[in-house]
Amino acid sequence: MSANPIQIEDYYTQESFQKIKVLADTKETPFVVIDLATISQHYDALTEHFPYANVYYAVKANPANEILELLRNKGSNFDVASIYELDKLLALGIEASRCSYGNTIKKARDIRYFYEKGVRMFATDSEADLRNIAKAAPGARVYVRILTEGSHTADWPLSRKFGCHTDMAIDLLILARELGLEPYGISFHVGSQQRDIGVWDAAIAKVKVIFERLKEEDDITLKMINLGGGFPANYLMRANTLETYAEEITRFLKEDFGDELPEIILEPGRSLISNSGVLVSEIVLISRKSHTALHRWIFTDVGKFSGLIETLDESIKFPIYTEKQGESEDVILAGPTCDSADIMYEQHKYQLPLNLASGDRLYWFSTGAYTTSYSSIEFNGFPPLKSYFV
Repeated sequence: MSANPIQIEDYYTQESFQKIKVLADTKETPFVVIDLATISQHYDALTEHFPYANVYYAVKANPANEILELLRNKGSNFDVASIYELDKLLALGIEASRCSYGNTIKKARDIRYFYEKGVRMFATDSEADLRNIAKAAPGARVYVRILTEGSHTADWPLSRKFGCHTDMAIDLLILARELGLEPYGISFHVGSQQRDIGVWDAAIAKVKVIFERLKEEDDITLKMINLGGGFPANYLMRANTLETYAEEITRFLKEDFGDELPEIILEPGRSLISNSGVLVSEIVLISRKSHTALHRWIFTDVGKFSGLIETLDESIKFPIYTEKQGESEDVILAGPTCDSADIMYEQHKYQLPLNLASGDRLYWFSTGAYTTSYSSIEFNGFPPLKSYFV
C-alpha cells in the first residue's frame, strides 16, 4: 500500500502549516507548536454561529498564557477547575467576574478563595458541596450539573463522576434557595468529541422539564443553561461542521424554550484549541518482534506520559503525517518510557511508509488540546512536553 494517506490541507492551510514547520525545524523534539491565528479563527466561528451564547473557555484544555491572553482580548469568559487556574487568570488581568468555578469536586477553603477573589458562579451536583458553597460563598449563583445519556457515542466519553439525576437536581436548587444562594441554572456535558448531535436534544429536553417543574411547583425561575463542551476537533474520524452543530442545537433550544432563551453558556476546550496544534516527535527505534512479523513497532520520543494520554483505549485517533513517501504497511506506535502501558495504537493500525528510519519526524496533527496539560512532570526523568507559539 502507498502512503501518505494524511493530507496537510485537510487539517491546516498551507500558510498555517508552513509557519509551524519553519519553527519546528529549529527545535529539538518532542514539542507542540500552536498557531494562535487558528484559535482566533475558531473563537470567531463559535461566536458567529452561537451569537446568543456566552463562551467560557475550559482552561484545562490548554492553560498556556499565550492562549489565555488571546482569549482574554477576544472577550472570552473562563471555566475554571482549581485555585491554580484561577490565580493564573487573575495574574493575566482577567476579572473574576469572567470566571465560573465549574468543578463540582472542591474543598470548602477553595470555594472561599474563589469567593474572596470575586467569583460568583459555582457548579454543584451534591448536597455536601452545595452546603459548602452556602457557607463559603454566601449569596452566590449556583448551577446544578445533571447526568446525561449518550456520552458513550463520544470519542472521549464522560463517566458518571460528574452530575446527578433530575430529581436530585431539583431538590438541590430548592435547597440552594433555602440556604440563601441564587438557584441560577442547569449544566450538562454530553461527552468530549461528541459526534451524535441528537444527544443535545435529549439533554435540553431534560433541562426544560426541570425549568418547568421548579417554576410551577416551587416558584423558582432558573435563568441559565450551560451546554458544556463536546464540539469536535478534526481528527482521523471526521465530524459534522460547527455550523451544523450550531443549527441543530439552536433548533433544539427553540423547540423547547421558544424565542425567549435563557442565558446560554458554552464551555469549549477541544473544539477551540485542538486544530491549532502540531505535536512533533522523532522516531527513536523501529523493530519487529519476530522474523515473520507482519508489522513493525515504531517507538517515538513522545507517548502516553508526555502528552498523548488521550490515546488511552485508542479513544482519540490523531492524524499522523510524515514527509517520507512510498509503500507503507501496518505499524504499532509506542512511546519511549519503561512502562508497558505506553503504547498509543496497537489495535487500530496506522499505515506508515516502509522507508521510515530512526531520526525521522512524525507530525501529530490536531494536538493543541489536552497534550501539554496532560504531560507528566518527570516520568522516567523525561521533562514535560514543551510548547511554542506562532
